[in-house]
Amino acid sequence: MANILFVEDDPQVVAFVARGLKEHSYTVTTSTTGAAGIDEAMSFAFDVIILDVMLPDISGLEVCKLLRKRKIISPVIMLSALDNSAEKVEGLKAGADDYLGKPFLFEELLARIEAQLRRMEFVKGVPEFQSYGGITINTDEKSAFRDDVKLELSPLEYKLLLFLMRNREKALSRTLIAQSVWNVDFESNTNTVDVYMNFLRKKIDRNFSHPLIHTIRGTGYMLKDTAHES
Repeated sequence: MANILFVEDDPQVVAFVARGLKEHSYTVTTSTTGAAGIDEAMSFAFDVIILDVMLPDISGLEVCKLLRKRKIISPVIMLSALDNSAEKVEGLKAGADDYLGKPFLFEELLARIEAQLRRMEFVKGVPEFQSYGGITINTDEKSAFRDDVKLELSPLEYKLLLFLMRNREKALSRTLIAQSVWNVDFESNTNTVDVYMNFLRKKIDRNFSHPLIHTIRGTGYMLKDTAHES
């Protein structure tokens, strides 16, 4: 799942938001000062940065400007208790991608994070995820190969494989897979994800030197090439 940097000095807000994001399977790094936030953003490519305007050392607006000058392209969502049009404009001019006034509903923040992740996925496109572990995907033809052997996949199997490729080397829960591939919330007793994962396994792992799809006990599944691990 995505990595989030949250720069906020209010300990209650930090605890509330970080807990909620972790419950939604995000990895969260927190900083309580602008300087610390800059250091974190410079040392790791976060998927989204949530940045409070009022920080104890440096204005969040200045932090955002500096990050953009240093070519940090992670989407920035600004937070501020001053929810007015002038400050929104100032935040966007500073390089922010979105702006949310305090107090806010966690569900709205979550929706805005998801919107930024979708936008970045569209901007990046799929090419960086096209080849991995001997699998190659042709997104124009919606076809897939492993070691130059064509994989005869149904439309759902192809969509499932593409999702695994885009999230390779990440432990993915059955719920997340269901929501992302089928766009529905399955009941807890439904084994649809397991059934289709078994279908896919037979096609991309059987008759090949080593498996790529791994079951993560208590979580779900992971696509990972372990052939060269010691």
